[in-house]
Amino acid sequence: MSKKAIILYSGGLDSTTCLAIAQSEGFAPYTMSFDYGQRHTVELAKAAQYAPQLGAVEHQLVNIDLRRIGGSALTSDLDVPKNIVDDGIPVTYVPARNTIFLSFALAWAEVLGAFDIFIGVNALDYSGYPDCRPEYIAAYETMANLATKAGVEGEGRYRIHTPLIDLTKAEIIRRGLDLGVDYALTHSCYDPTPDGQACGACDSCRLRLKGFREAGIEDPVPYVQKEQ
Repeated sequence: MSKKAIILYSGGLDSTTCLAIAQSEGFAPYTMSFDYGQRHTVELAKAAQYAPQLGAVEHQLVNIDLRRIGGSALTSDLDVPKNIVDDGIPVTYVPARNTIFLSFALAWAEVLGAFDIFIGVNALDYSGYPDCRPEYIAAYETMANLATKAGVEGEGRYRIHTPLIDLTKAEIIRRGLDLGVDYALTHSCYDPTPDGQACGACDSCRLRLKGFREAGIEDPVPYVQKEQ
């Protein structure tokens, strides 16, 4: 019987690759997505539609209204930056987002008797978010084993898997293709059109397109514009 694992699954390129990696390692994947008030809710529809097709045993959609807090271009009326490179932490950073997501995943893992959580964070081709760094993940894993009944009673040790953390976006894409990932089923844009077309100019689109260029592969999703 396969071990259960929680996969933080947004419907994007990284989390879909993470899901494929978890399956390749023999885990039975339980996927979790979040409607946190983000403007790019098209990703949620894709996640719900494709999670079962991609092998999820069960898919959870958790509702959290982070628009009540704001502080990010993804959860407020701030404009999503386009065609710029920001050396600092960009305005698309959502305060404490991965901490919130991992906490829900940890709770579900404890209920399911699972001790493995996969998250598609990356510390190379990424936007500089502080909750994507290896030291953050290590600290959260330590906390998870201190803060749960299962961890304290020695039923098992929680592990936060970050299989993409040291890969370039091109390497992530190649890894996913090797595992049979269809990237036409994914969505990465922070500011899509009403019909779900990617803008091609936000930080997430630019990183994705850069990865496909460096991998020498055409991105299969449609864009309003594509950086040359």
